[in-house]
Amino acid sequence: MLGGHEAQPLNRRESMNTQKGFTLIELMIVVAIIGILAAIALPAYQDYTARAQVSEAFVMTAGQKTTLSEYAQTNGAYPTGSTTPSITDLGVSGKYADATVAATSGVISITMKAAGVAAAGVAGKTITLTPPLLSSDPTSFEFKCASGDMPAKYLPKTCESTASE
Repeated sequence: MLGGHEAQPLNRRESMNTQKGFTLIELMIVVAIIGILAAIALPAYQDYTARAQVSEAFVMTAGQKTTLSEYAQTNGAYPTGSTTPSITDLGVSGKYADATVAATSGVISITMKAAGVAAAGVAGKTITLTPPLLSSDPTSFEFKCASGDMPAKYLPKTCESTASE
């Protein structure tokens, strides 16, 4: 300081060298970190989405299972095309899956919808829910889950436990 005034830089180039903002290297590092995080998060999100869609299919069949079990325990047989409720009455369709019931056996077949509607890992895959034989214990009525061609990692925990029995 001379005479109460601050010293000015001798030339403009010296004053322009002060850094303002991020450098290119810093920005490239940030972009690389974001890319790595996205590479980790995207597959996890896709698996989560597929599992949620398969769960919707299982929730959708809850009414079918209840109706089938009540009918079978009351009448000693599974409904056919000529009974009430009829097999066609028991078919349901959800956003990601369709479920149908086989006449006389009560087997519920869940088919995931095509790619573009359902997630790529589960599109077009099937799951089968098989009711117990009516000659077995009438006090227990638990559907057995068979994964068909559905990858096990997408099945709900309840299905994983009955599929392994």
